[in-house]
Amino acid sequence: MVEKYSIPSAIVLAGVIIAGAIVMTRSSVRSAQQGGAVSPSASIASATAFPKIALRPVDGARDHIRGTSDARVTLVEYSDLECPFCKQFHVTLQQAFQEYGGKIRWVYRHFPLDTLHPKARKEAEASECAGEQGKFWEYADRLFEVTPSNNGLDPAQLPVIARDVGLDVAGFETCLKSGKHAQRIQEDLADAEKAGGQGTPYTVILGPNDLTIPFSGAQPYENLKPVLDKLLAES
Repeated sequence: MVEKYSIPSAIVLAGVIIAGAIVMTRSSVRSAQQGGAVSPSASIASATAFPKIALRPVDGARDHIRGTSDARVTLVEYSDLECPFCKQFHVTLQQAFQEYGGKIRWVYRHFPLDTLHPKARKEAEASECAGEQGKFWEYADRLFEVTPSNNGLDPAQLPVIARDVGLDVAGFETCLKSGKHAQRIQEDLADAEKAGGQGTPYTVILGPNDLTIPFSGAQPYENLKPVLDKLLAES
């Protein structure tokens, strides 16, 4: 349970997150108001008490996971494939995964912001079609690389990306036209909102003793690293 986490350690970790939030630039705060990230104040308020977050349990049969089940820290990210801040944070999480290896795992869930990025929902479905062929991560990585963000990707590029990552393009297109994964995307979005997500990217970090920490916005790697270091030291 959360209360098992020692009070001194919780205070130190809260300080780390608060410090990271404070150093976010004014431009980041402006971006939050535009829907790209949640204001740092949300992280500060949440970090102080570490309330339990209503998060759907990680499911290896359903979720897209980088890392192994015995990883000591899990990052559950809710993301929008057309969000420029998600594109930025995707690189941050790639860096974290590369550095920490088997110590952490990264779970990707969809949180398309329809009013800002109406193309993102279909792109999310496209990534699920890639997942049917075992290449969700390759597809998502490539899409983030090529999209200009802010609803700028031409839908005609979706099968091109499929080809680039080695998918059976005909099967991919059949899947995408069927809309078979639309419900999955909606379920992820609802989960994000239940978990407290108000913008993208929104990440919940799962630490020792059932600790759940909201980590809002595209905070830079230098903000994320001390949080991971502290959690890994406690696990």
